[in-house]
Amino acid sequence: MLVLLPPSEGKATGAAGPPLDAGALSLPGLAASRAAVLEELVELCAADETKAQEVLGLSEGLKGEIAKNAGLRTAGTRPAGEIYTGVLYDALGLASLDAAARKRAERSLLVFSGLWGAVRIGDRIPSYRCSMGVKLPGLGALGAYWRAPMAEVMPAVAGEGLVLDLRSAAYATAWKPKGEVAGRTATVRVLQSKTVAGVEKRTVVSHFNKATKGRLVRDLLTAGLEPKGPAELVEVLRGLGHAVEAEPPAKSGKAWAVDVIVTEL
Repeated sequence: MLVLLPPSEGKATGAAGPPLDAGALSLPGLAASRAAVLEELVELCAADETKAQEVLGLSEGLKGEIAKNAGLRTAGTRPAGEIYTGVLYDALGLASLDAAARKRAERSLLVFSGLWGAVRIGDRIPSYRCSMGVKLPGLGALGAYWRAPMAEVMPAVAGEGLVLDLRSAAYATAWKPKGEVAGRTATVRVLQSKTVAGVEKRTVVSHFNKATKGRLVRDLLTAGLEPKGPAELVEVLRGLGHAVEAEPPAKSGKAWAVDVIVTEL
């Protein structure tokens, strides 16, 4: 099973580990593309704070992220699973997993990133600020930039089992499963159900979405369950207590649509 996750905008700081060793990151086929994004980002942030703030879409309160980006090559690192914070990662609770679940997480979780393309949770990276929606002056929109290199490496990374896609829309632009891989991919959406005047209404809510996805992954990891395909995933999630509705693709080569229904956080 391969689980595709978005990163978090907020990231842990104060890493005391060694500086970045780009050659040690997972998915070595992305090395050249990572180097190009890193060089462009560092140079932008070191040369022109005003332009960097505009390109990165940072508020005045986040201007400190620019200096952090400028120092990425020498900044301390920590495992990506510790760098990424926020609602999804709080609910996932990587630090509190037992040893067996942690090994499963290191093997199956892949976090997409505007800077790195994608990393495993054990990869050591510095704290940074560069979302997939950023358009760097020399490389263009990062979602589009990453499509070609990701298309080269991801089919092999996806292996032969289930691909559980929990990415947000911006990060999904970097790689879209195709063909046989798409057929064993489940794209998950979280819907909040409310009854108003006796009528059920369902809406997509960001906070519910992130927290539920984090808990869903944690449930799979702690139970030691690795469904082999989307249909089995639906049954497994229902067995774990999740309310799930699924729609098989209308034709081959398309991903399954899986809705997880929640009523409260």
